[in-house]
Amino acid sequence: MTSNPAERLPPGRPALLLLTLGRIVREEVERALEAQGLSLRLLSALGHLSREPGLSYSALGRRAGVTAQSMQATVRQLEQVGAVRRVSPAGRGRTAELRVTDTGRQLLRELDHVLGSVETPLLDGLTAEEQASLGALLHRLLAKDLRADVPGSS
Repeated sequence: MTSNPAERLPPGRPALLLLTLGRIVREEVERALEAQGLSLRLLSALGHLSREPGLSYSALGRRAGVTAQSMQATVRQLEQVGAVRRVSPAGRGRTAELRVTDTGRQLLRELDHVLGSVETPLLDGLTAEEQASLGALLHRLLAKDLRADVPGSS
């Protein structure tokens, strides 16, 4: 039996290919981050905050696909390592305004290096033009609101 997933999957099913490739890439990224004592969950929240400073727990949770309570635990971890700071006072019923610190920006640079280390072997063998086309096509697909077209995903 072969260990190459491409040999077991039908080429005419892009969704299945993307699911499989996404799982493989995620596992590789998580493995590389874990080796540095980091997690994709923490860095994902940090990435959202770096792109949209001042997000609340609820807004951040929605973007990450988790509850506000779960996001509070994630943000507490980020605060403990100095990657995020709250610029609004804490308190029941208050919206926490969160900002990425210099430490957080350094963690995001580390994530960028990890992504590069995973992308390099992934894209090896593709020309620069193919890599650019792949990026553009994936970006176009991500820009679509697929949830509106999928039954039961309201």
